[in-house]
Amino acid sequence: MEIINSNSATLSNYEVFVHVQKIKAAKRKHQGQLATITYETLRYLEDTPCKHQNAKNVLDCLKALDPFNLNKSEKLMLINTPPTTPLEIQLMIEESEERLTEEQVSKILEIITEHFPFVAKQIKVEEEQLE
Repeated sequence: MEIINSNSATLSNYEVFVHVQKIKAAKRKHQGQLATITYETLRYLEDTPCKHQNAKNVLDCLKALDPFNLNKSEKLMLINTPPTTPLEIQLMIEESEERLTEEQVSKILEIITEHFPFVAKQIKVEEEQLE
């Protein structure tokens, strides 16, 4: 396989999930390695948060994160694995202690739970388990 444009774009898990679903739904039967890769990729992605995302939520979340001056890879991590705690944000955002205040970290968590309601459900489950 030849890479035509190595800097074209980075895809989120949601975008890959949708694309692989389209490949699987195509009328023609895929054989061999493509069928295996499609099956294994879908199987993996169905256990990730991207299963509960949609294009509107992802785009709205990215727009809401603009004021925080995050780079593309940091935004991608926040979308692919939505954080539920300030610690997770600290792990995803480089030098977050210097770049973000506690209020900004709280605001990012609010944005994530607002645009991805399944994250709010996950937080409640985690809190119940701690009690």
